[in-house]
Amino acid sequence: MKFIYTLTIATALVACNTKMNRTEIKVDAYPNTTKDSAIDHYFGTPIADPYQWLENDTAKEVTNWVNEQNKVTNHYLSQIPFREKIKSRLTEIWDFPKYSSPFKEGEYYYFYKNSGLQNQSILYRQKGLDGTPEVFIDPNTLSDDGTASLASLSFSKDHKYCAVGIAQSGSDWNEIFVMDVAGKQKTTDLIKWVKFSGATWYKNGFYYSRYDEPKKGKEFSNTNEYMKIYYHEMGKPQTDDKLIYEDKAHPLRYFNASVTEDERFLFINISEGTSGSEILVKELWNPSSPNQELSNQPFKVLFKGFENNYGIIDNNDGLILAMTDKDAPRYRLIQVDPQNPDPKNWKDIIPQNSDLLESASTCGGKLFATYLKDASSRLFSFNLDGSNKTEIMLPGIGSASGIGGKKADKEAFYTYTSFTNPGEIYRYDVTTGKSVLFRKTEVKFNANDFETKQVFYPSKDGTQIPMFIIHKKGLVLDGNNPTMLYGYGGFNISLTPSFSISRIMFLENGGVYAIANIRGGGEYGEEWHKAGMLDKKQNVFDDFIAAAEYLTNNNYTSSAKLAIHGGSNGGLLVGACLTQRPD
Repeated sequence: MKFIYTLTIATALVACNTKMNRTEIKVDAYPNTTKDSAIDHYFGTPIADPYQWLENDTAKEVTNWVNEQNKVTNHYLSQIPFREKIKSRLTEIWDFPKYSSPFKEGEYYYFYKNSGLQNQSILYRQKGLDGTPEVFIDPNTLSDDGTASLASLSFSKDHKYCAVGIAQSGSDWNEIFVMDVAGKQKTTDLIKWVKFSGATWYKNGFYYSRYDEPKKGKEFSNTNEYMKIYYHEMGKPQTDDKLIYEDKAHPLRYFNASVTEDERFLFINISEGTSGSEILVKELWNPSSPNQELSNQPFKVLFKGFENNYGIIDNNDGLILAMTDKDAPRYRLIQVDPQNPDPKNWKDIIPQNSDLLESASTCGGKLFATYLKDASSRLFSFNLDGSNKTEIMLPGIGSASGIGGKKADKEAFYTYTSFTNPGEIYRYDVTTGKSVLFRKTEVKFNANDFETKQVFYPSKDGTQIPMFIIHKKGLVLDGNNPTMLYGYGGFNISLTPSFSISRIMFLENGGVYAIANIRGGGEYGEEWHKAGMLDKKQNVFDDFIAAAEYLTNNNYTSSAKLAIHGGSNGGLLVGACLTQRPD
């Protein structure tokens, strides 16, 4: 960590054109980290883990260790002579209005807006697209320090109620409260110990996933086991909620409920990790006798787990539309009769093609699909049977998302962004197939000063890897440019073009920013993902090392002026690469 952080600061020093040498900054000696004698045994092999004591995050000695580490870091940062200048520029360009796409619920359009520097975006609503906005929920008022955030939001079908999930201080634990939409007042309904779940409305209540209440003091350290799905009826206490589904044989599985727009089908999506799923289904009412309640019927397996991934999109006259990578690593959209779910009976609506089918949705009797082509979005509309494929043209190489809506809607909204475009929202007319610019984000920088290029380079085994490179126009390739190389390489996550304020400041000062679309991600589908998993993990590191070699061999930078960074799984990537190739 010390090595990487020094590289980052060194890059900033060069980028800000200061004459100060980094050796003039005093680096305090790092405090000694105690090693203990902890040993774990895996399949008969003893593995020493001398730092295992640091995993007890509530222990006094761990708190002391963190405080000592922070002293070293803060002293280092305090010596950077242009730190306030960086802060001033970041504050200036960060202070701009940020909007989400609007979405319609009942007679209102809802949207999120951050005026610029607010901790949390505020949810507004207005009647009609030209109506006067009013605050619906301001999460900044839900805690003293502004760290309470909206984790989920869902409206009842009659739009009388809205279930709101709140996360405190970045915790995965959520509480769900219910608002009366007309009066914007909380009801008495409150759900606790929710994790990785929102509310799925059905009739006069909603389904949600939760864990049992943890032991006091162990809320953030104990392993969560035996997730359950409950149904909450409005006006009743949580203790009266009805248990809908549990699995006592598999304590680590995750469960989430979803209901189709017509409330005919209830699905339970089951996962054991980050890849692979199983989906159960039950019919909630009989189409030949809509008043006949079927919710007490048992669940049936719609898609068997866990070798493939499945996602429910919609139902159309009792037939289920779903995305899957079964026999299609770049995904396809299929139609399934829940009464005859055997794969031999599936019908392709959108077959697999050469590009990754990233997402699908419906709106106003139309079908929409977003593809990734070399990690950049392409957007198409279809008839519900997959015919009449029509491209919705995007402004350039970037990322599009969000299009979709209800069956009765005649319009949809989608967003577009790129490395130098902070965001545009488009309004799509379902009837005419035309898009018009609805809102454009303005930031205090000149996008025309920068350019983005995409290159392809060979990894160690010859696999061609794409990489985005962003820099000022007119860059001189003399090997002297401070460069930041970012990667992730895991969990089927695709790195697509996105806008970053902190990145812009770095680019303004002569920096080069590169993003490598290495294996383990989802840019080219499940085969690309699996090529960086488990015993293939070394491919991920090789791809990233080859990206660094490309940048130095083509004189974008030199190893002395190249910083690598990543977070979470990307932190593992950085640690492995600096260890394997410190040069």
